[in-house]
Amino acid sequence: MKKIYDIEVDCAACALKCEEAIKKVDGVNDCSINFMTQKMTLDADDQGSILKKALKAARKVEPDFEISD
Repeated sequence: MKKIYDIEVDCAACALKCEEAIKKVDGVNDCSINFMTQKMTLDADDQGSILKKALKAARKVEPDFEISD
């Protein structure tokens, strides 16, 4: 199931690194981050539990990364 989230990320390079890290999380089918609009499209089987794992993975590369519903 695809869902779009508002995010906060500081730079385009960090957005790319976070996107790559989130794609490696088990259960994530695809992830796309648009730095200009500060939006993340997440395609995952179970959005609730995956969202926490995705945030944790992104914060490993960018500690200031935030996801809003």
